[in-house]
Amino acid sequence: MAYSKLENKEKIILNLTVEVYLQTGRPVSSGYLAQKLQFSISPATIRNAMALLENQGYLYQPHTSAGRLPTDEGLRFYVNNLLNETVYATPDELKICPAELRVESGELDDLMIQVSQILADYSDNLGFVISPHISQVAFDQVRFVKLKDNRVMIVLLSTFGLVQTEIFETQNLFTQSELDRAAQYLNQNFRGKNLSAVRDYLYRELPRLKLKYEDLVDKLIALLKSYPTAAKEGGKIFLQGTARLLDKAELFDLKKLRSLFQNFEEKANLARLLSDLISLERVKVLIGAELQIPEISDCSLVLSHYGYRNQILGSLGIIGPKRLPYEKIIPLVDNVAKRLTKTIATLEKGVEL
Repeated sequence: MAYSKLENKEKIILNLTVEVYLQTGRPVSSGYLAQKLQFSISPATIRNAMALLENQGYLYQPHTSAGRLPTDEGLRFYVNNLLNETVYATPDELKICPAELRVESGELDDLMIQVSQILADYSDNLGFVISPHISQVAFDQVRFVKLKDNRVMIVLLSTFGLVQTEIFETQNLFTQSELDRAAQYLNQNFRGKNLSAVRDYLYRELPRLKLKYEDLVDKLIALLKSYPTAAKEGGKIFLQGTARLLDKAELFDLKKLRSLFQNFEEKANLARLLSDLISLERVKVLIGAELQIPEISDCSLVLSHYGYRNQILGSLGIIGPKRLPYEKIIPLVDNVAKRLTKTIATLEKGVEL
């Protein structure tokens, strides 16, 4: 869509139409817009401009005698203006105090839950955070704990001082002594790396390492090979505020809303879908069909990423109806992402990568 072909007057009318729609949810008439503009543009000129915007796919008329509503393309034009103007409010303006990100337990999952709750509370929509997959996190210490049968729990202390745990099944049986030796080898030789990088290194250097460490490297490779990669599993997703979407049920197709909640139950699938949307953009907004996920085609998604040093660890954001207050939601997501990144950086243990 060639936004540049729109005249300035048409852009004003389109933006105002979207603003009124987001506030009221009702079709917008040319007469109402003329009043809002204090008749600086005549109703006849507004009618002509709205007809042109409809022909170009920015507006549509639900029925002949009604006003106009924005299409997804019309919403996209409005959102792009917000993003281009970088109208990002400061944390003070959003009234999110720094004390709200607490890291008392030392558990990464607790921090993720806290952030998703902040997003839900301040947006009155669904807040989500996707954590980094444990194999992608640089570790300060790692430990393997033998559980029943061939199940092993990995306990990883990251270089930014938070603990992650995960349970997986191994192809071979290991004694606790073998697991302790594997952890000791990793902690002595690979501190500051992540398990994916370690696994790649061991595969690459296997012939040389076997001469020195004999069966230890074979055991370690077998252990790490059993562990699912980030590409297969992705990070965990933390959701808060699903009830808030139910309170807005009139804004959704009920069949799609049911399908959306089914996806929430299958969190691993939803995490993979949302992980694919991570980008380097400061804030990314996807509206309706742009999501290419049928279950949430009635929704808009506003997301950003958080990280540690130069690594993107995961994403966070808000899912809500297309009638989101974007001027509030965009800076909210932007600032929460920055705050999470800053919180992680302040926990750094000073390990060199």
